[in-house]
Amino acid sequence: MELDDFVEAEVGIAVAATAILASPKARGYLRRGLVYGVAAVLATGDALKSTAQKVASSASSVAESARQATAALKSSVDGEPTEAVAKKKTRPASA
Repeated sequence: MELDDFVEAEVGIAVAATAILASPKARGYLRRGLVYGVAAVLATGDALKSTAQKVASSASSVAESARQATAALKSSVDGEPTEAVAKKKTRPASA
């Protein structure tokens, strides 16, 4: 190998990677970084899952409210009272 072979970028990167992997201190930093990285990915996944569940729950609530409102509107147009309207009509008048 000539001197020019040692100054190429690929060779320099390979030598640096070998030196890092051979160093116990560097391996410790690398391992710690990987552990923290995986923990961050898991925490982010949990947060996204929780947010998605809340959005789905809210969407379900909105859909149910819309269904009830549509049914009440349809009943009032058809002349059939809904349960809520029927309950209001059967309550005694307040004094």
